[in-house]
Amino acid sequence: MDIRIPEINQVMIAGRLTRDPELRFTQKQQGVVSLSVAVNRRFQDPASGEWKDDTTFVAVTVWGPAAERCKEKMKKGSPVLVEGRLTASEYTDKTGAKRKEMKVTARRVQLMAYGEQGGEAGPAAAAEEPAADAELKGDASGIEEVPF
Repeated sequence: MDIRIPEINQVMIAGRLTRDPELRFTQKQQGVVSLSVAVNRRFQDPASGEWKDDTTFVAVTVWGPAAERCKEKMKKGSPVLVEGRLTASEYTDKTGAKRKEMKVTARRVQLMAYGEQGGEAGPAAAAEEPAADAELKGDASGIEEVPF
């Protein structure tokens, strides 16, 4: 029996930048930004009953014009929502050991804000690839679809 498994690779994380975005350019002058996002999970320790935080640090890569917008609009501590896909790579570290790394290659990075601080919390603060999914943009009537 041949079972068909859908090939889905979609990641969505929300957290804060752990450092300022680092913008570099490829030989073909395409911008690429490396981000690190801290994602917190709050839970209650079953043994002691006290609340604890578990933080996961996620490496994120953003390409093209979206990378340049990230560099302009975001800084260490900025709250962000990242949508993209999980990618794996292999490299050799300084000691010569082979390492494997999982990271998110972003399709969209949205700067989140608490309230209107300086008026830049709207769509202008989003860094997105040009070929973004239509359902995230809303329909022709101008009504935006909420993903949750």
